[in-house]
Amino acid sequence: MTAAQPRHASAFDPWSAEFVADPYPAYAELRERGRAHYFEPSRQWLIPHHADVNALLRDRRLGRTYLHRFDHEEFGQTPPPPWQEPFHTLNGNGLLDLEPPDHPRIRRLISKAFTPRTVQRLAPTVHRLADELVAAVCADGGGDLLSQVAEPLPVAVIAEMLGLPAEDRALLRPWSAAITGMFELNPSEEAARRAVRASVEFSDYLREVIAARRTDPGEDLVSALIAAHDDGHRLTEQEMVSTCVLLLNAGHEATVNTTAGGWLTLFSHPEQLAALRAGPEALLPTAVEELLRYDTPLQMFERWVLDDIEVGGTVIPRGSEVALLFGSANRDPAVFPAPDRLDLARPDNPHVTFGAGIHYCLGAPLARLELTASFGALLRRAPSLRLAAEPEWRPGYVIRGLRGLHVEL
Repeated sequence: MTAAQPRHASAFDPWSAEFVADPYPAYAELRERGRAHYFEPSRQWLIPHHADVNALLRDRRLGRTYLHRFDHEEFGQTPPPPWQEPFHTLNGNGLLDLEPPDHPRIRRLISKAFTPRTVQRLAPTVHRLADELVAAVCADGGGDLLSQVAEPLPVAVIAEMLGLPAEDRALLRPWSAAITGMFELNPSEEAARRAVRASVEFSDYLREVIAARRTDPGEDLVSALIAAHDDGHRLTEQEMVSTCVLLLNAGHEATVNTTAGGWLTLFSHPEQLAALRAGPEALLPTAVEELLRYDTPLQMFERWVLDDIEVGGTVIPRGSEVALLFGSANRDPAVFPAPDRLDLARPDNPHVTFGAGIHYCLGAPLARLELTASFGALLRRAPSLRLAAEPEWRPGYVIRGLRGLHVEL
């Protein structure tokens, strides 16, 4: 083993529009060059291979946070400025960024409310909403799939789950977009201030919802989170607020970007789209998994090194941050035969799009349901759907998606 030697990842340029549009050739170069690459602009170690990404997601020597073991100074990090506190309180109490012992306690409590039966019960609603949104696009002869189907469907589903009135749905997407802007590499102060404002507004809104459900509970997820208990433990109000926000942000962003990006992928592979249209019932389950793999909505998942680790003969010391490249792992030829080929019937598809280990996405079944419903509705109702204009990618890399996807019938 050798001590960590910074090596600039020359092919990796997350602020380049060209790279964001197609990062996969750069990933292939990173995989060819080695298993760990230091990226000075973000001060992270890039991990491009599937086996390493999968292993490090499960390795308890790493964490989404380090504050359960160290303070900022002990860990060699600069504390965030005090004005960012609303964002960090909201994010730090969410399941995605917690570590044991808080993580298993909260996951158990949430699992009592967000059960497989909950998702199963939502299925008719999800399919109805998808059909209504697709029918409106068909009635117009086309439109923007992103704004007219991909975005409103998961927002409506989350609002339905939380028992939020339909007139409030328009608030949710802007809050989500502003908060997730902080997950990009080196976010600007302007992006941080937008995230803080959204954190305050969304938290205040949810506290009012929680207060109302305490006095008048219903059949919604907020009421179930209030009622959930385990060995005398209950979720705090902040934990409930952070859980609701995470359900929107994590599930929503992935579903939106996989819907729009997935259709762009299908339009770029007409023979695969033709096969899907010929047999959607049989092919759709594996097609959804392949679209999640082929163009991953969450390209990077970051973790802190709590104790020294070794990757490919290189020691990465405590205090470092690793960037697990999901998009690269999902194109690793060591795991996926012909990884750059879209194969909607791919039988063995161990993609890491939903993560692994204790932070595996709790909402993965719901995301799959939403994707199956929206793709299925479009395949049934719009068999001649085609691209009307070349789309543009948003500048963000970590959560990667299109600005829009204009289609016609």
